[in-house]
Amino acid sequence: MKLLPSAPACRGNNFMISAGWGVGSSPGAGGRAGTYDGGVTDLRTGKRVLLAKPRGYCAGVDRAVQTVEEALKLYGAPIYVRKQIVHNKHVVQTLEAQGAIFVEENEEVPEGATVIFSAHGVAPEVYEQARERSLKAIDATCPLVTKVHQEAKRFAAEDYDILLIGHEGHEEVIGTAGEAPAHIQLVDGPDGVDKITVRDPEKVVWLSQTTLSVDETLETVARLKTRLPLLQSPPSDDICYATSNRQHVVKEIAPECDVVIVVGSTNSSNSVRLVEVALDAGARAGHLVDFAHEIDDAWLADARTVGVSSGASVPEDLVNDVLTHLAARGFDDVEEITTANERLTFSLPQELKRDMKAAASRG
Repeated sequence: MKLLPSAPACRGNNFMISAGWGVGSSPGAGGRAGTYDGGVTDLRTGKRVLLAKPRGYCAGVDRAVQTVEEALKLYGAPIYVRKQIVHNKHVVQTLEAQGAIFVEENEEVPEGATVIFSAHGVAPEVYEQARERSLKAIDATCPLVTKVHQEAKRFAAEDYDILLIGHEGHEEVIGTAGEAPAHIQLVDGPDGVDKITVRDPEKVVWLSQTTLSVDETLETVARLKTRLPLLQSPPSDDICYATSNRQHVVKEIAPECDVVIVVGSTNSSNSVRLVEVALDAGARAGHLVDFAHEIDDAWLADARTVGVSSGASVPEDLVNDVLTHLAARGFDDVEEITTANERLTFSLPQELKRDMKAAASRG
């Protein structure tokens, strides 16, 4: 698997927070930009935080959340969203407060209403169900997930067996598998390799969920190739740039950390993977929290260095809360470690942009 190149780790400036950690100024569920607004000194407590960068929102998540926010502004509440728009409790709760209603299936959406499909993607049958109910469907699927869907359709059309590496039951896997169910077999990690069967060992390709552990995926692919030497790879990486980048920086800081705290929800695959990566890379402990108040002081009792990162669906204000929480317990020497700078953005869904343009032209 080819991975996107990352810059060498760049040690950030040490500083102490004396006036609090500034919360991002973006409105709504965002909190998309955080700033240090505290005074800077060279004093040290002996306790420090290594703050991972990149962290938090990726381009696909930002696009999905903006899609719901803009739809609420344009069409008014309520706006229905099938599944969680992204896997983060805070984001979902914030959007609910603005008028979004989250449902499990299209059948829960009133006929003729507007429904937004989540960033994780859906199977073709979900679109058909929406048409049958005359729903106005807006597709907020991450473009990188859509790319995997397109690969699945293309290889199925060429009659390949497709080995989809991913976690059973994850929404992204369900959506991708739905593109070509007769051709796709799920491989849930290295231990799933021995269960697969193929029709023609010369016409097999692997694809993957975008939010997997890079190292575990490489191990799975290596085991698959032992069984199937002619196994083909996807034309470009399926694990997304944001997942790879966040795992890479956590690997950089983990060996120095007594504990790594990852901000993210338990149903967020990429957030869960960050804790696993931290432990595999040498952190002595790792924990996943949605909110700062979930941090157990016992985790910090003997710690001198705490690593902090966040999953790709986590707004920056939640990280700011964690830093404030740690500072109150003596961990006010914060060093940001940067391994990559992300500049990718995605435009809003075409159907939403079209309606926004029409509304603007009407004044």
